[in-house]
Amino acid sequence: MFGPLGPAIALGAVGLLFVLGTLPFLLGAKKDPMDKLKEEAAGTRRRAAEGAGQADLRQRARAERLKKYATFLEPQDEQELSDMRLRMLQAGYRTREAVRIFHFAQMALGLVGLGIGLFYALAVVGTDNLSTQQQVGFILGPGAAGYFLPKYWISRRIQERQEEITQSFPDALDMLLVCVEAGQSLNQAILRVATELRASAPSLADELEIVSHEMKAGKDKTAVLNDMAERCGVQDVSSFVTVLIQSQTFGTSIAEALRVYAGEMRDKRVMRAEEAANKLPTKMTLTTMMLTVPPLLLILLGPSLVDIAKLGEM
Repeated sequence: MFGPLGPAIALGAVGLLFVLGTLPFLLGAKKDPMDKLKEEAAGTRRRAAEGAGQADLRQRARAERLKKYATFLEPQDEQELSDMRLRMLQAGYRTREAVRIFHFAQMALGLVGLGIGLFYALAVVGTDNLSTQQQVGFILGPGAAGYFLPKYWISRRIQERQEEITQSFPDALDMLLVCVEAGQSLNQAILRVATELRASAPSLADELEIVSHEMKAGKDKTAVLNDMAERCGVQDVSSFVTVLIQSQTFGTSIAEALRVYAGEMRDKRVMRAEEAANKLPTKMTLTTMMLTVPPLLLILLGPSLVDIAKLGEM
């Protein structure tokens, strides 16, 4: 139909179709390769913001529900309320409704314990088989255990958190000294140390991060450091805060003060390790006596006791 040029025209038509088919992909390839990553990152941030917003809304709703019963869930004495808030901060609970949740947990667990004790006394054992004192013990015992369980939990949390801060504080001081001597400001050094200690000592990292943010917000440095000492409840941290405040007051070098105090903390950690090692023989002696003396007495006196029993049977 097209004569000698027919094959060439057909081949050109096929090539044109291929070009038109690949044109959208070519136009799409002109986009920045980072656009897809940017879109995914934006979507991730958007989903995280939505999740944080929903969590914030749930937290606010819970706080509003607890606020209705604030009269029953919070101590009316201002000093007692302040002490309870400090204990919650030392345990690592920083939310505004932490005290209300604590007292609500006490009340709820106490009622649950009373219910369990009452069910056990009435349905499982039966009141006919128990005296009055036993009934009171079976009913009030689980209730008292449930009521005091949150107090025990908070005390354990405070103790574990203080031990963690005490163990990791010398390392934090060494890192802080390195950062200050490298030319960073105290605020930058504290933030860097908080970032580096996040994996090994999250409690101390949280405290240092709070200090950094409060300093950035313009709060007085002395007040910020004193608040940190109260939240930690550790004597080493309180002494460190005193050293920093005195260094700032008298205008001495912070790096020199950190160097001296970091050396003291390292020596103190070695002394604690030696003290624990010196206590070990005493603990091992008591354990060894409890585990070895009864079998030894059984081996030595067992045959004699068997012979005496046989003579008695004769």
